Amino acid sequence: MKLHRFHHGHGARPDRGFTLLELIIATAILLVLSTMVIPMARVTIQREKERQLRFDLWEMRDAIDRYKADADRNAFQTKVDSQGYPPDMDTLVKGVDVQGKKVRYLRSIPIDPMTNSTEWGLRSMQDDPDSDSWGGQSVFDVYTKSQGTALDDTKYKDW
Repeated sequence: MKLHRFHHGHGARPDRGFTLLELIIATAILLVLSTMVIPMARVTIQREKERQLRFDLWEMRDAIDRYKADADRNAFQTKVDSQGYPPDMDTLVKGVDVQGKKVRYLRSIPIDPMTNSTEWGLRSMQDDPDSDSWGGQSVFDVYTKSQGTALDDTKYKDW
């Protein structure tokens, strides 16, 4: 018994290209994927800035601590009300004379990745821990002037 193929004259059409529905679906999928990429890129950039901020704060605080340690062993003269902390950030970069040798504590003042500025918030021993104004006696601590919030919901200025 022979099988006959029936050919429908007007109903069948060759499969060429996409239907409008397929194009709409493909476009929708691309849109969803691309809108996911942008926030991921933003988070990656923010995470990198946060890593840089943590490093910069660590580097400056380490320099302050090394200056303080040298001051405490009387390697050089300090201001009376400074408690052995540096008078300003520039002193850490310019350095101090220790027995005729120049000792530098920082190569340069890092650029704050959050504010794109070398202006850091400063606190002296005499300032309150959460004070936003610097008394000017010495540099006991540094913080960013950014008002932003980190990915972990902490404030950058509290780091």
